[in-house]
Amino acid sequence: MKMMRRMIKQFIVAGGLMLVTALPALSQQKPVEEKDYAAYLFTYFTGNHISEEAVRFAVSTDGYTYWALNNNEPVMDSNVISSTGGVRDPHILRCEDGKTFYMVVTDMVSDNGWDSNRALVLLKSTDLVNWSHSVVNMQKRYKGQEKLRRVWAPQTVFDPGAGKYMVYWSMQYTGGADVIYYAYANESFTDFEDVPKVLFLPQNRTSCIDGEIVLKDGIFHLFYKTEGNGNGIKVATTSSLTSGQWTEEPDYKQQTKDAVEGAGVFKLIGQDTYILMYDVYER
Repeated sequence: MKMMRRMIKQFIVAGGLMLVTALPALSQQKPVEEKDYAAYLFTYFTGNHISEEAVRFAVSTDGYTYWALNNNEPVMDSNVISSTGGVRDPHILRCEDGKTFYMVVTDMVSDNGWDSNRALVLLKSTDLVNWSHSVVNMQKRYKGQEKLRRVWAPQTVFDPGAGKYMVYWSMQYTGGADVIYYAYANESFTDFEDVPKVLFLPQNRTSCIDGEIVLKDGIFHLFYKTEGNGNGIKVATTSSLTSGQWTEEPDYKQQTKDAVEGAGVFKLIGQDTYILMYDVYER
């Protein structure tokens, strides 16, 4: 833990799904500028056993090659932060104030079944070492959720139109497709302000999971994985997150014929170049 603490003081999150740009000093108070960024922080989990379903950190100076912190051991105890004892799909975001960090994870142990989980976890930190946490169980939090089967892969994005942080994730109900829902977080990032609403479902009503939203030049780009009708990563765009008006691109974005999921998109420091990363997995 001491080694991890020293390393984290050198690399500070700036924003992104799994990869985030970084600054060299926690105490810096001036506005964050890209010219000051020094590295990338990668948040990840390693597998489908409960011992692997935990948050880990790695860092990189070029955005391509990473080394694990804390000897590739978890940086927090899943038993403490979750209701199931396991967490998956970590997403970390540096907030607009430059000094607060939000992380969201799936509250799930896969050995209990892929349709076993009903909750996600909201976490908050100002130093990337000490985290407050709050479990949001959809069936307990909201009425009429008896047919809910699963809650997967939450992420957070700042919605400038609303001036709030939006959390979005995929949910599936009995007999239906996986649909990406959203809700705005409260000011303390411990709960949601409102009832979850549909954010996106493809026009052909194919299931979609693992959403990743990137804002560029006033346009929101949603990367997502399709399921059940040609599996892969596609993109839809909109100028307003809550308008319901999405333009879907027809082509798949992965550059492999293998099965992929978990898209993460981030900008290279000092370049107008974006990297799409994804998990290649065995069916």
